[in-house]
Amino acid sequence: MIRIFLRLALIAALIAPLPAHAERLRDLGTFQGVRTNQLTGYGVVVGLSGTGDDSLEYLTQAMHGVSGRVGVQLPPGVNPALKNAAAVIITADLPAFSKPGQRIDVTVSAIGKAKSLRGGALIMTPLYGADGQVYAMAQGNLAVGGLGISGADGSKLTVNVPTVGRIADGASVERGVSTGFDNGEMLRWNLYQSDFLTATRVRDAINQRWPGMATIDDGMTVALRLPAGANDRASLMAAIEMIEVNPAESPAKVVVNSRTGTVVINSAVRLYPAAISHGKLTVRIDENPQVVQPAPFSRGQTAVQQDSQLSAEEDGRSVVLFKPGASLAKVVDALNMLGVSPSDLVAILEALKEAGALKAEIEVI
Repeated sequence: MIRIFLRLALIAALIAPLPAHAERLRDLGTFQGVRTNQLTGYGVVVGLSGTGDDSLEYLTQAMHGVSGRVGVQLPPGVNPALKNAAAVIITADLPAFSKPGQRIDVTVSAIGKAKSLRGGALIMTPLYGADGQVYAMAQGNLAVGGLGISGADGSKLTVNVPTVGRIADGASVERGVSTGFDNGEMLRWNLYQSDFLTATRVRDAINQRWPGMATIDDGMTVALRLPAGANDRASLMAAIEMIEVNPAESPAKVVVNSRTGTVVINSAVRLYPAAISHGKLTVRIDENPQVVQPAPFSRGQTAVQQDSQLSAEEDGRSVVLFKPGASLAKVVDALNMLGVSPSDLVAILEALKEAGALKAEIEVI
């Protein structure tokens, strides 16, 4: 009980309402088109110490292709045992404004029966974008943080994930992606989370410094009228990102993790007048059967006599009354006094919302 009290009190202290403070626009959103792009590719890791995919068909086909690229033609019908190789998927993020020749990190993940990629090297693999074009080439030695070993009797030991590795600066950019930030009359800035009040404050803050520059497209987008040319436009974009704005308060929300039982209540949650009674009824039945023996030299028979004892206990018969506008701290204190568990807390919050006393969105993840 003491642990529950301290935990809830700490949560209440951490997420209690704080005075509104200004945030930079670069922390609230980003310019449209200035973003990373996902790349992916299919390749082969070689040099493994017997922990590869063995002779899987798709790995064999991949090795035929790799050997053909380097001028080695395997005889038809030859399917080599490839315990030292593994088929993998390579993923990477191509940052905005990347230029040919720059290096980016790649993640390599096994897709077959490989037990570990430790000690392997990725053969040169093209990385494709969403449009099917090659944007980078990946190759290099893997750094694997996991470890997997097995014994002759079938016992196994796995530490972390040995089938995923990473190559720092493992890919060379071959083609850049045009963001278009220096073209067109308008450049749009998007909020990370849609909110009309925040978008209005962003527009007003920009127009206060550069009159007539900003207009609102919707609750997430602010359109900016910027001069053409990368030099002038980049200077204005840098200045806009450093403008400070007071964002709107987040809507009242209760988030419940159904797998872990975690419940998070933000500071905007308020309660209308309500009374909560929380209790647990425990019914206990004890059976104590007894053997009954007949009198000596009688015609009676040995029998079993049932002896049942019933008891009922009810804990937590307290009733808590919430006054209008109760804050998060008072909610936590009152529910802690009732001694509720995370599952009971979810049930109480759902009942309060059903009764109309809780004005908040309940989201289950």
